[in-house]
Amino acid sequence: MHKSVIYILLSGLVFLLILIRFYEDLLFYDPYLTFFENDYLYIDSPRREVAKLVGFTTLRYVMNTIISLAILFLVFKDKSIIKFSVLIYGIAFFVLMLFYLYFVINPRQEDYYLFFNIRRFLIQPIFLILLLPAFYYHKLKN
Repeated sequence: MHKSVIYILLSGLVFLLILIRFYEDLLFYDPYLTFFENDYLYIDSPRREVAKLVGFTTLRYVMNTIISLAILFLVFKDKSIIKFSVLIYGIAFFVLMLFYLYFVINPRQEDYYLFFNIRRFLIQPIFLILLLPAFYYHKLKN
């Protein structure tokens, strides 16, 4: 592919990530969006439908993951990097979702900050921000 096409595709994929973030209120059921915008350390956990919340959190994670994997593929064009990234994303989802479910089912004010950060890894493309420089550094070393 020509470099200009790659840059256009990368820009489009990053724009998709931005759109997911910008329209999160409309696209996803998440009562914690407004909860964590407020002074959440001093208020009770919001009412929630656990199955619906987990479903929409999973959907958002999958959408971010697919776009992130496409970005990684366009940048590195290496299937082994994509396979390793899929493994990382899969393991991370399983582990983070276990903690997420624990905090959703057992909300305690002293755990809100940890819950906020675990939730952040599930709903935002943080792994992309971590993996891009890590793979780039690995590529430079080889």
